[in-house]
This record gives sequence, structure tokens and C-alpha cells, in this order.
Amino acid sequence: MQGGAYGASFAGGDFDFQSFLKQPQTILRCLSWLFAIVVFATIVAEGYVNPPTSQVVVCVFNGVDSACSYGIAVGILAFLACPVFFILDAYFPRISSAKERRCIVTGDLVFSAVWTFLWFVCFCVLTNQWSKTSKELAVHSDAARAVLAFSFFSVITWALLSYFALVRYRQGVSAFDQEYRDPANDQTTPYPTGQYASSTPAGYQQSPFSQSQEQPGEYQPPTY
Repeated sequence: MQGGAYGASFAGGDFDFQSFLKQPQTILRCLSWLFAIVVFATIVAEGYVNPPTSQVVVCVFNGVDSACSYGIAVGILAFLACPVFFILDAYFPRISSAKERRCIVTGDLVFSAVWTFLWFVCFCVLTNQWSKTSKELAVHSDAARAVLAFSFFSVITWALLSYFALVRYRQGVSAFDQEYRDPANDQTTPYPTGQYASSTPAGYQQSPFSQSQEQPGEYQPPTY
């Protein structure tokens, strides 16, 4: 019923690791994973400074700690999610269930779209706060610019991942619609013909008795 939806009918076969590494989605996931590491690791290592007028460590982005916390949270979650989807992509061709494939494709699409939005918000927030940062806090300017740059790169990679996930989702939906029809609602398929369509069954032979048999009323007793 759903054999070809999301490519489930093509499941199986040997896993080609080299071809898998050359796929656009695999390359984008690796780049997204590296970009996430750069963003949250840079913020953790050099995103907090101690201003001369205070002994409290504050965020380098205009002293707004929530901006640094937001960037760290988005980066860590993206860092953890990329290997998960990387493994699912590698295991995907061996899944024979169309329902499981649909769940994976839908999850990939939703997560990629959400993280595209979150990275865009992260880039906008950090850029806005960096433009308002005073010279006293702008100590690690190179690190802050690196965070902004790789946040922007993350928006691009996750947007491309969303596009590829959307393409795969639409292909699966179209395959499902073409192959599946509910028998209760299908009024176009004619009923199959009976086993004996003609008036005379196949293989029937005429009776060896003649049709000119005497009727019961015409019987005459023998004479002695």
C-alpha cells in the first residue's frame, strides 16, 4: 500500500560510505556541526569579559548575558542534533517502513526550519548588541566577529538543509498519493467478471442423449 512512498520500495542494498559523504545533505550537516562548535565554544571561551569598573564578568555583547546564553544554547543544541540526523541519513536507505521514513523526513524538515529561524534570530540579536557595545567591553573583538560570521553561515546551511528536507518530503507525499487508493472510495475500478461469464460453462459437453426423447405422455406399453 505504501511500498514506494519516501523510497521505501528501494530499501536495502549495500551502504556506500563514499557516496554518502558526497551527498549535499551530508556536507551541509558537517558544516553546520562545525559552525555550531565555533559559535558556542567561542562564546564560552572569550564571550565574557571583566570590565574595569566592575568585578562581575559580563557578556562581551553589550553586557547582555542573555545574548551570550542564547547563542550558547542554540549552538549546543545544533551541535547535538547534527550527529543524530547524520546517523539517520546513513540509516535511512535501509529503512523499509514508509511510516518510519515519513517521520524522519518530517522531523528533519521541522527541526531544520526551526533552527534556521533560531540562528537568524541569534545573528540579529548578537549583531544588534555588538553595535551597541562600548570600547571597554569590546576587548575580544575578533572572537565576537567570528561568532557573528559563523552565526550567519549557520543560517545559510540550515536553510539549505530545510530546502533539501522539503524536497524529500514532497517527493514522498507525491509517491504516496500516486500509489495509495482507498478501496472504499475508489469508484473507478470495475468489478471483476465472474468465473462463468458466458451462459455455457467452459468445458461443458452436450448430453449424449438425443433431444427427441419421448415425452411421458407418449409411452405405449409393449404388446404380448
